[in-house]
Amino acid sequence: MTFRLEPREHTPVWLNALLPLLAVFATLVICSGLIKLAGASVFSAYAILFKSALNSRFNLVETAVKATPLILTGLAVVVAFRAKFWNIGAEGQLLAGAMAAAYLGALKSFPGWSLIPLMIVGGALAGAIWAAIPAILKTRYKVDDVVTTLLLNFVIYYGMMALLNGPWKDPLSGYPDSPDILPAAEFPILLKATRLHLGVVVAVVATLLIWFLVRRTTLGFSITAVGENPKASSYAGMSVSKVIFLAAAISGGLAGLAGVGEVGGLHFQVMAGISPGYGYTGIVIAMLARLNPLGVIPSAVFFAIIITGAEAMSRATGVPVFLADVIQGTALVTMLIALLFNQYRLRFKRVSHE
Repeated sequence: MTFRLEPREHTPVWLNALLPLLAVFATLVICSGLIKLAGASVFSAYAILFKSALNSRFNLVETAVKATPLILTGLAVVVAFRAKFWNIGAEGQLLAGAMAAAYLGALKSFPGWSLIPLMIVGGALAGAIWAAIPAILKTRYKVDDVVTTLLLNFVIYYGMMALLNGPWKDPLSGYPDSPDILPAAEFPILLKATRLHLGVVVAVVATLLIWFLVRRTTLGFSITAVGENPKASSYAGMSVSKVIFLAAAISGGLAGLAGVGEVGGLHFQVMAGISPGYGYTGIVIAMLARLNPLGVIPSAVFFAIIITGAEAMSRATGVPVFLADVIQGTALVTMLIALLFNQYRLRFKRVSHE
């Protein structure tokens, strides 16, 4: 018996919905080997992992809070990748938004009521500008966008560290943290005695707006068309460079909002570890969501559960907390393999031995 890959004429709707679930299942199966190597029970470890993230109001809120920046960076990647602008720089755009929010939120020359809107707009604009740089390099000078977006992450990170160890450094404590934003700039808490802040609502609203953009607007159609076939789009009268630039700016703005949420809703300042890689995780989330804006929310929640529950699982079973990072990476690989079966099917052929 042999098999070969055969192109599909069309992909069944049920298969499109099933592929992400199969990728998640395959990821958990593959990572179960690491749990066994750590000497723990696979079922017990996974039960603790998921239960600890969902078994109380506190843990549910923490999962929602963890999912918020992941939703926004996932959306950022969705918009960019739909236009075939390979934005690997959501991490740096998040940092740009966070730094802008920290600066604007500490301004005493503006009325208190204006600080939160100012942070949101300023942070989104900072992320958009940082994403526009590689977009211009791509459209005008044909510079590879994967390289430029990735390298700009390091440029802005070390620029941020120069600020934190220089002008922003606290002269009293000596810690490399930015000054705290003003109390009026802190996001309102939506649920008393929790960390559920305004940024969660911003992420949900952003998801609905991006879905509407992609599915119901001319710009959304243009973004998809340019991603599918830039030559045909240009022949049809679309400005490919303009569409890519706009997609990059929207993508960077969404990632910048993730940084605003971390400053305004959680940390109230910028520090070196403000993002543990949310921008990179956003790539996995977007792929798992099949570049569907509405699919980003369940994908982000899944990873938030993994992140939130990993520490409890580690304490209870001895499995290293780094398993959460392994699950994220493995999920990307399994989803990419699953996407192969979106376009091809396995055709088995019996081999006769004569």
